[in-house]
Amino acid sequence: MSSIKRFAVAFDLGTTTIAASLVDLEKGARIAALGAMNPQRAWGADVLARLEAGRSPETLAAMQKSAGAELERLALELLAGAGGAEDELAGIALAGNSAMEQILLGLPVDRLIHPPYLPISKEARRTSTRALGWSRDFHAYLFPLPGGFVGGDLVSFLFSRQLAEKGPTLYLDLGTNGEMALCDGETILATSAAAGPAFEGGNLSCGMAALSGAVSGVKIEGERVALSTIGGAPPRGICGSGVLECVAELLSCGVVEPSGRLRPAAEIESNLANRVVDIDGVTSFLLYRDASRSVYLSQEDIRALQLAKGALRAGMEVLVSRAGVSLDSLSEVVLTGSFGAVLPPAVLKKIGVFTEKMVIVSGFTRDGALAGVERFLVEKDGAKKVDELAARVRVIPLSGTPAFERLFLGRLDFA
Repeated sequence: MSSIKRFAVAFDLGTTTIAASLVDLEKGARIAALGAMNPQRAWGADVLARLEAGRSPETLAAMQKSAGAELERLALELLAGAGGAEDELAGIALAGNSAMEQILLGLPVDRLIHPPYLPISKEARRTSTRALGWSRDFHAYLFPLPGGFVGGDLVSFLFSRQLAEKGPTLYLDLGTNGEMALCDGETILATSAAAGPAFEGGNLSCGMAALSGAVSGVKIEGERVALSTIGGAPPRGICGSGVLECVAELLSCGVVEPSGRLRPAAEIESNLANRVVDIDGVTSFLLYRDASRSVYLSQEDIRALQLAKGALRAGMEVLVSRAGVSLDSLSEVVLTGSFGAVLPPAVLKKIGVFTEKMVIVSGFTRDGALAGVERFLVEKDGAKKVDELAARVRVIPLSGTPAFERLFLGRLDFA
């Protein structure tokens, strides 16, 4: 058997989804990638629900075991797909928000639930996969945690980029935890807005991870609805990019009002009215139906997206205010997230997340956090560089601040 350690596995452990990739250490490049839903969703859709559940030692152990088993499954599937042997795996590296990393380590979560919302340790963790709930033993590295709700995934996203001195730059990870960072000089201000899983397609009527068959794009031209799916497979659900594009299109054609109300069929003059149906007592917009399933977006799904986008926009405004700048004075906005497709910034303007100026200076990078973990695996002195980066991050709390609460309520409408 080979004893050459050719491979490593990178993970972005999200609250809703898990992204994994196999890295060829000799070539310094990704050679395969996979995604899956986080099995911990059985204990709650968001971070706070997981933390509350994790106060029970038995539940904490069960959540650790479930995530560990899924990570191990993904790693072995990636390795097998590349024709690699287990003894060729040097180890894994992982980034997640503070709650996901602590739960994976089986650490008590009480400090994350109560002010000042701090992780047990902010330092990077060097451990073994067996300590993470795996049945096999490999070296494991977990990214450092700057704060209770600013985690290793944001550090990894920043590490994936060259933080150039080009004026104030906003880095935005559009996920369940809504983490963001503002870089302007040496200091990095960071915060997190509890957006919920809607941006990733989680906890929605037909929501799913960005896997084969997920509706990842929606276009409405006149009365025709065109869908794009991952892998070109028949639709079996809708992921984050599909949700965002669908709502933006429904706003443009007047089927959804700026208030977020999905208009009933009787109020719609076009044939799009035929797609507005009652499903389990809830007004819904039907995207696809065959003999085995229906894919739709309900009024409740649209409300969930409103809450997510309101929290995200309010968090952004608080962050730039603390830095003494404005959203329209940003030099660059770098966006990432587990959407399922490259997301046009104009969609975020349509639903009220971005300003017009932000659209102009925005760019999307796929798998930002995962790319940072991959860079760590192949970069010389990667651990030292990550530690230095994490030390620059200053966390700005939002919970309980009047400014955030006021802005959140004012940003709920799609405008």
